[in-house]
Amino acid sequence: MIDPRRLRVLRAVAQHRTVTAAAAALYLSPSAVSQQLAALESESGHTLLTRSSRGVQLTPVGQILLEHAHAVEARLEEAEAALAAYAGGQAGEVTLAAFATGIAEVVAPAMSRLAVLHPRISARVLDAEGDESLPMLLDGAADVAVAVAYRGAPREDDRRLTRVPLYAEPFDAVLAASDPLAALPGLSLGQLADRDWIGPYPGNPCHDVVLLACEAAGFAPRLVHSSDDFRAVVALAGAGAGVALVPRSALTGMDLPGAVVRPVGGPAAATRRVFAAVRRGAENHPLIRPVLDALADAAPQR
Repeated sequence: MIDPRRLRVLRAVAQHRTVTAAAAALYLSPSAVSQQLAALESESGHTLLTRSSRGVQLTPVGQILLEHAHAVEARLEEAEAALAAYAGGQAGEVTLAAFATGIAEVVAPAMSRLAVLHPRISARVLDAEGDESLPMLLDGAADVAVAVAYRGAPREDDRRLTRVPLYAEPFDAVLAASDPLAALPGLSLGQLADRDWIGPYPGNPCHDVVLLACEAAGFAPRLVHSSDDFRAVVALAGAGAGVALVPRSALTGMDLPGAVVRPVGGPAAATRRVFAAVRRGAENHPLIRPVLDALADAAPQR
């Protein structure tokens, strides 16, 4: 008989790729994780993992068991939701992990709606970059993630997650007011191909969005300056250090000394797609469902 608690260990190792990182996520020691994995291999009668310089890899049998582990975890989430619903549990705290502009755009308005419609549900908000909230959700550090679609994110058909689309927003070009292109009412990405660029660091979802848009326009941007703070990006653009693409909501109310903002048109225009996610099976939990509904209702219509 396979111990379902050990399936959670297998999921953590598959997600984090090392025993040490999985142990940290599970609040266990690495030796305890190794012992659980060894016991799971004994229970299943198969080798589930191989180790290499790149970390831990699942064997084909390990991948099969991982799919069943996802299904077991989803059923446990459904069981918790059913028990909470039976108990009438619309009172408690829900933890949301979201990036800064997502907090301003949807999380804060959703909290206002919750306070009126579900005053016994409180929301605890954690500021997390767009690539951090989903790992926090999968590790159990958050109940809901507001995240951005990016190249390294779990796929839309990932069996561990249920997604709710919230909104999509364009990226606008930011450049110095002295730049000759600043006189134009709108730009195409191709017009910026020969400029120096300012952008987020690799790993930031916006970095991927910008690179993919530029690739679609037929060039690789010459990224000279890097910052994950859009205020710094805009300041550098205003100083003539380069051009940048910035999500439109991040520019709302921002001081733009020396810089101008221009919309970017054409099929290669960059777009940030924002969604809420929960662990599969938790979407109908009586505490989580109202939060998802409030987020969807608060999402800006673009």
